[in-house]
Amino acid sequence: MKVLVATEKPFSKVAVDQIRGIVEKGGHELATLEKYTDVKELYAAVADADALIVRSDKVTREVIAAAPKLKIVVRAGAGYDNLDLAACTERGIVAMNTPGQNSNAVAELAIGFMIYISRNQFTPGTGSELKGKTLGIQAYGNVGRLVAAHAKSFGMKIMAFDPFVPADRIQADGVEVAASLEDLYAKSDFVSLHIPATNETKNSIGYALLSKMPKGGCLVNTARKEVINEPELVKVLEERQDLKYITDIAASNQAELNEKFGKRVFATPKKMGAETAEANVNAGVAAASQICDFFATGNRKFQVNK
Repeated sequence: MKVLVATEKPFSKVAVDQIRGIVEKGGHELATLEKYTDVKELYAAVADADALIVRSDKVTREVIAAAPKLKIVVRAGAGYDNLDLAACTERGIVAMNTPGQNSNAVAELAIGFMIYISRNQFTPGTGSELKGKTLGIQAYGNVGRLVAAHAKSFGMKIMAFDPFVPADRIQADGVEVAASLEDLYAKSDFVSLHIPATNETKNSIGYALLSKMPKGGCLVNTARKEVINEPELVKVLEERQDLKYITDIAASNQAELNEKFGKRVFATPKKMGAETAEANVNAGVAAASQICDFFATGNRKFQVNK
């Protein structure tokens, strides 16, 4: 089988070497397409691929149509909104992600964001400390749990809201369970977002929630920009000059946010959550291993288009 690694933002050489070793040990062939600038290059590369590994690259219906032999696509990372799941299902293609492989990298970035925004983006002026502040975690999955663990070492009080995680599981970590999403925002100096972009969550974080935050509150987004209602974000930042917003995914209106709100907002130039050497290797290796296991045994444990 031919396994294609197609990455506009490439894996490290160390990661590619390890991916190659896993793929070839499994008796398969590895091909790479790196730093491509035109989607037509991707169309051509997938034409004879049996398996596809991507990072944030969009696997659209058109990409799938250009890959008549494709049997499995794996997103090296947790989020998979860049995969057209419906198109995969229609073709009988298995779509997977690699949950947990980037989690610590994203969690550390979330903590770093809190420090950065609390210290005036490392510019002159009096900042504040994390110790004693309340951190609200929206979605208590792999990343959320790690953010909670790291934040405890700073002496923060931790709350969480996740309707899909049993309350006793959250409490077992010494984390308070918020009574509701509104309760989480009303009581948190920082809210750290870890929700996926779904039909239910898109544009769900807006004025109603953000206006409930305490004075000096800050929203930390290492999830997806699509979950933010951007016009309502502008409205609440205009009305509440004490609020702040820091994100790893620049808003569609980021230029407007920067101009209007200065050091109260910050966005990384390009998504950085998984940009560590460790996460780079972990996610790529997991993707290659899952593909080889799928071809060898049919294992679909991490399938997301069931």
